Amino acid sequence: MPKSRARVLLVPLLLLTACGTESGAGSGGADTVSPDLPVAGTHWTVDAVTVDGRRSAGPDGARVDFEVGRVRGNTGCNTFGAGVVLKGDALTVTQDEVTEIGCPADRRLFETEFLKAFSGPLKGTLKGDGLRLASTDGRNVLELTTEPAVPLRGTTWKIDGLVSKETASSLPAGSGDKARFVLGADGRITGNLGCNDFSATARLDEKTRTLTVEGPAATTRMMCTSPEMKLETRLYELLDGPLTYRQNHRTLTLTDASGEGLTATGTAR
Repeated sequence: MPKSRARVLLVPLLLLTACGTESGAGSGGADTVSPDLPVAGTHWTVDAVTVDGRRSAGPDGARVDFEVGRVRGNTGCNTFGAGVVLKGDALTVTQDEVTEIGCPADRRLFETEFLKAFSGPLKGTLKGDGLRLASTDGRNVLELTTEPAVPLRGTTWKIDGLVSKETASSLPAGSGDKARFVLGADGRITGNLGCNDFSATARLDEKTRTLTVEGPAATTRMMCTSPEMKLETRLYELLDGPLTYRQNHRTLTLTDASGEGLTATGTAR
C-alpha cells in the first residue's frame, strides 16, 4: 500500500481511539463507574433529624445498621427494617417493617420525623466519623455518627425490651430506665433490674453461647413503684436458669428455653 494512502487511513483510526478513551474533567473516565458509598456492614448512632427545617436531636437507642441490600435499626421507640439500593453516593430506602411498641409522645414524634426523612432517594456524604443523608431537595437530613462495637464483658447493657417467642415489646409503662447489668471479667454480674441493685455469680459459656446466673443474688431492699417492682420480679424470673445469648454489635438478646427473654443495648462504661 502506498505510504500516502496508509496515512489517510491512520488518521481517522487515531481519532476514533482518542474519542473512546477521553475522560471528562474531574471524572474517572467516560466508562468509569463511581464506587458505591461504603456503608454495608456499618453501624450508626442517629444524632439528629431535620424535616422541613425542624431539627430534632436523636433519643438514646436511635440507630441505623446497614446490611447488604437492607437496613435495620431503631427509631428510639420502635425497631424498623427497610430495603436499600445503592448507586454511587445515592441510596434509595424503602421502609417495609416497623414494630408497634407504645412510647412517650416525644419519642413517637421523633419516630415520625425519622421515618419521613429516612425514606426514598437520599444522597450520602461521609466526613470523618459522620454520615449525612439528605433528600434530593435538601429539606430532610439525617446526621449519623459511626458506632463501634462493644465487648460482651465490661459493657453496661441497658435493658430496653422484653421478648416472648421472638416477639419484642417495650418495658412496662412507668418502670423507668434503671434496668441494666454488667458482666464482669471476675465472673460476676452486677446492676439493677428495675428497682434494686443486685450482684451474683455468672457463668458465661462462649462456646454454647449461654449465660447462667448461679446462686441467690445479693440485693438492696428498696421499695419502688409498682411498675418497677413488676419489672424487677419478671427479670429475676428470667435470670433463674440458663439463657442463650445473641450479640449483634451493640444489641444483646437473652432468651430461655421457652423463648422468653430480654433485649439490651450496650454502651461503653
